[in-house]
Amino acid sequence: MGLLDILLGRTKPVVADLDRLFALPSAAVTLEAAAGFTPTGQGAVCFATVEGAAFEQTHREVQALLDADTDRDGPPVELRQDGYGYSWLVSHRAPDQLHALVNDLHAVNSQMEVNGFGPQLLCSLAGFRDRAGRRLALVYLYKRGTFYPFAPLPGEAERRDNALELQVRAALADDLRIEQDLSRWFPVWGAPGL
Repeated sequence: MGLLDILLGRTKPVVADLDRLFALPSAAVTLEAAAGFTPTGQGAVCFATVEGAAFEQTHREVQALLDADTDRDGPPVELRQDGYGYSWLVSHRAPDQLHALVNDLHAVNSQMEVNGFGPQLLCSLAGFRDRAGRRLALVYLYKRGTFYPFAPLPGEAERRDNALELQVRAALADDLRIEQDLSRWFPVWGAPGL
């Protein structure tokens, strides 16, 4: 970055570090101790919708890669679209297999990146739930290399539990690289895997 970039306020984009996803299992232990949330076994990778033969080939490669896992029950990854036009590759695991779920999310992100779809990657999430039935996602922002909590309130209205999100941010500050800019804590309404 040169002097002109500094003067004009331009910054270099953060390079995605997919290995940060591997911090989720230890963060889950902290999250359970601090707030009573446990993994649901569901997670997803979100990306801008892509069409064409190259993406279909990438999806088949991801499917084949994850089909090779003999410990999996059911479909390894399913492709869904949300009401906002984004695509999600969703993985289902047993709740006690967060390590395997993280491996799935990492593999999907890596395969898309290798095949040239890195610019379309938006985020990955892992779902959690507490005994009261509250839902929570730990969302990894691909282009920022950071995490943030997303806690939708139950019901039809799109409302968030901001107090819970801030509590989770404080609890996980030592476990995950938390996104400091709260305006980047985008809601992921209707996200599969949450």
